[in-house]
Amino acid sequence: MGYILLFLIGFGLTVSGGVTIITYLNFIPAGLSWVDFFLFIQGRIECYFFPIGIILISIAIPKLPQILVK
Repeated sequence: MGYILLFLIGFGLTVSGGVTIITYLNFIPAGLSWVDFFLFIQGRIECYFFPIGIILISIAIPKLPQILVK
């Protein structure tokens, strides 16, 4: 049950961080270069949710088939 919860938390963080990064992509047509964009999202804490969520999902996925088979 804990790994299912870990998977769901990771999924939520990944979606939240990914949507935020996609939203900040709207700054590129406003004149930001790609380097400036990456420097900008590096300073935003909500953009760190994406890699943290990916890590949590990658921890939970190998354990899920063992739990669901029982």
